[in-house]
Amino acid sequence: MARSLRLTKAERRVWNAFPTGEMVEFADVKPGSTRTAGVNAPKDGDTWGPERTVRAEVIAKLLLGAREAGAGAVPAVRVSGARITGALQIFGGTVEHELVLSGCHLEGPVRLTDCRTRTVRLTDCRLPSFGGVGMRVEGHLSLSGSHVTGPVQVMRAQFATGLWLAGTKVEHPHETEPALQGTAMIVDSVAYLGNADITGMTRLAGARLNGGLSLTGAKLRNPGRLALDADGMVVEEALRCTGDFLSLGCVRLRGSRVNGLLAIRGVIRSPDTPYALHASHMEVREFYLKPDEPIDGVVTLAHSTVGTLQDSPDTWPERLRLNGLTYERLRGSGVARRIDWVSRDPEGFRPQPYEQLVAWYRRDGNEALARRAQLAKLRNRRRTEGLGGRLWGRLLDFTVGYGYRPWLAAVWFGILLVIGTVVFGLNPPRAVKPDEAPGFDPFAYTFDLLLPWSAFGQRDMFDPAGWTQALAYGLVVAGWILATALIAGATRVLRPT
Repeated sequence: MARSLRLTKAERRVWNAFPTGEMVEFADVKPGSTRTAGVNAPKDGDTWGPERTVRAEVIAKLLLGAREAGAGAVPAVRVSGARITGALQIFGGTVEHELVLSGCHLEGPVRLTDCRTRTVRLTDCRLPSFGGVGMRVEGHLSLSGSHVTGPVQVMRAQFATGLWLAGTKVEHPHETEPALQGTAMIVDSVAYLGNADITGMTRLAGARLNGGLSLTGAKLRNPGRLALDADGMVVEEALRCTGDFLSLGCVRLRGSRVNGLLAIRGVIRSPDTPYALHASHMEVREFYLKPDEPIDGVVTLAHSTVGTLQDSPDTWPERLRLNGLTYERLRGSGVARRIDWVSRDPEGFRPQPYEQLVAWYRRDGNEALARRAQLAKLRNRRRTEGLGGRLWGRLLDFTVGYGYRPWLAAVWFGILLVIGTVVFGLNPPRAVKPDEAPGFDPFAYTFDLLLPWSAFGQRDMFDPAGWTQALAYGLVVAGWILATALIAGATRVLRPT
């Protein structure tokens, strides 16, 4: 087989090292301890000469068993600092050996479509694209530190021990084709994209990540479009968008399920898309939403179910959709700011966010805060009603706080009682029947005017004259208004929700 390929000197080194899995080093490659945006990938690999050039065809044949294993050794292809020409392609094959390329320059794409492989590590490399559609990896796939100038496609792939894109740089700013395409993939261990820099869409829709997903320090760049499409994704353990995380474009987690912590820090900016953070219809055990600055664009958490929601009022966006959001616990701010929080829907008043807030305060044993939230709901709803409804609502609010502040009725009753007592004490009304009338008492007389019924018998025995008659009529009307408002408010409060 070696003779039929007519191996070069560089290829002969790789061929001979395969049976024992020895690393073949063509240059002094020293990857950095941290992986950031593909900085360790070779930039001048296209200038390397034949002394460090290997054909991809040779590597493919070795992976498919063109040479037998050495006795007592584990064969593998391990190459460092080589220029690899041609496309590295294996379609539907079974690869029993590990592939490790470090600091290499690959002129052609890597395609392992529908393959069953062992661990594949292309670290600190430069390559035009990676295609692993439907591949099954009994180990992990790592592109850490590499610079990929085209798409990375791992749709429907399965990874037993992880997917590593630490510090991977992917550049594929295509309108419709994602830069990283991981639709419906399964990762049984962690999917790690820490410090990755991806230009173009990252699509993880329908993926299942059993060991969590880390986007710590990742940069997702697709301005005016989707930066992260993770619709229907299932994450066990944690999904972390923390550290120096940056998204220039929409982050969409619609319909996803996170059975642990969902933590969002960093920066999200997408004012030119319908949503900057689209997190509706999710199921999350614990949601930590504290970006480093207010999210630039519309945020929706509509119809999501959250166990514990912890956020910060300092980073709430101006437009926030919460209709249908339910949560078991709420952390992060006081009632005044929470009322502001549920009032930011760009379409105006929505009753459900207020009712959910009220339900949370009641479960937490804060009935007074629940009443404040209910009062805020009624006040905001008043703006949506017609003229008659707004006037009646203002009257209820002014007199008894919609029934949630009944002490206001007592305050108004006391003020009117003092005014009437003073006025009628200085200007006593005349007796209707002087021979039968009892002694005039301005306090009792005013009290009788304010009540819908006469308690002391003064109202029917005396008749005010002049301008005090108008005051008397006004006190009667005010008394009826207070009584009606108090009854209406009490009915509203006591009526089952």
